[in-house]
Amino acid sequence: MSCVKGLVESGQLTSVPPQYIFRTNPDQDHLTVTEPEAIPTIDLSLLTTGTPDQRSKVIQDLHHACQDWGFFTVTNHGIPATLQEKMISAIEGFFQLAEEEKREYSGKELFDPIRWGTSFNLEADKVLLWRDYLKIHVHPNFHAPANPSGFREILHEYCIRTRQVASELLKGISKSLGLEENYINKKMEVGSVSHQLFVANLYPPCPQPELAMGLPPHSDHGLLTLLMQNELKGLQIRHDGKWVAVDPLPDAFLVNIGDHMEILTNGKYKSVVHRAVVNGKATRISVGTAHGPPLDSVVSPAPELVAREGQLPAYHGITYKEYLMIQQKNQLNGKSCLDHLRL
Repeated sequence: MSCVKGLVESGQLTSVPPQYIFRTNPDQDHLTVTEPEAIPTIDLSLLTTGTPDQRSKVIQDLHHACQDWGFFTVTNHGIPATLQEKMISAIEGFFQLAEEEKREYSGKELFDPIRWGTSFNLEADKVLLWRDYLKIHVHPNFHAPANPSGFREILHEYCIRTRQVASELLKGISKSLGLEENYINKKMEVGSVSHQLFVANLYPPCPQPELAMGLPPHSDHGLLTLLMQNELKGLQIRHDGKWVAVDPLPDAFLVNIGDHMEILTNGKYKSVVHRAVVNGKATRISVGTAHGPPLDSVVSPAPELVAREGQLPAYHGITYKEYLMIQQKNQLNGKSCLDHLRL
C-alpha cells in the first residue's frame, strides 16, 4: 500500500498520477460559497444551562438545522480548545510515524480495532482518493495505537467529551421532534454500549487539486458525526442543489445528520451529502467521531413518529453492523447505501 503522504514527500510529484484523477458529475459540480451566518449555529450552553426561553429557541433552531440543512455548527460545547489542539497535534504525530510502524495497523477487516490506510476501499475504488486515514473503534471498547507518546490519553479524553456533546445534542433533537428528551438516547442505547468510531483524515497538498478528490460525495452512517479540523478548509455540503463550502468557526464543531437519524425519523431529518476537496498549499487534517447505536441494534423508523404523522415506514430495519458492512465494502456514492433500504 502506497499512502498519499509518502507519495507527496517523495519529492518526485509534479502532477496527479492517473489513478488519482477524479472526474466529477457535471450536474453536481456547482460550487457556491455562502456567508458564514447562512449555516445554522447551535449554542450548546443555551441548550444545557439556558433559561426555558433560551432552551426553547435552541430546540427550534435544531429543528430548522436538521430539517433544512442536515448540518450545523456547535459552539460553547464545553470541550477545551487546548484538548482540540492536542488531538490535532497527536494525529499529526501519528501520521509522522515511520511507515513501517503504521503498517502494524494496515488491517484488512472492517471491524479491526485500529486501521490505517489510504483512499476509501482499495478493493472497490475505481479512482484512488487523495486521502490517508486512521480509523479507531473507540466505544464501547476503547482502542488506541501505542505511539506517538501520549496519543492514547488524549484520544481517550477527547472521545469521552465528544460522546457527551453528542448525547446532549440528541436530547435537543428528540425535543425538536416532539418526543421525550431522552427518547433517542434510550431507543438507540446511547451510553455504555453505543458505538463510536474515530476517523482522522490526512489530505496532503496536491499539485493539481482540481483533478483529485479527498472524499467523494457521500452521507455518513450513524446518528451524528462531530467534526473538527485544522485551519484549512475543504468540507463542502450539498444544499439546495449546490455545493456550499463550509467556513468553520474557531474552536467549534461541525455536526451532520447521519443515515440512521434519517431512518429513525422516517425521513423527517435527512442525512446530508458532503465531500472533501483538496488544496495545493498545505496538509489539511480533519477529525470526525461517528456516533451510532450498538452494532447489533436494528434501526428502523420510530413507531411514535410514524403513527403521529399518519405515515407508513419508509425504510427497512437493519442492524447497524450490517449497514456498516454494506457501506464500507463498496464505493462511496452519495446516499446509495441508504437507498437500498427505502420502501
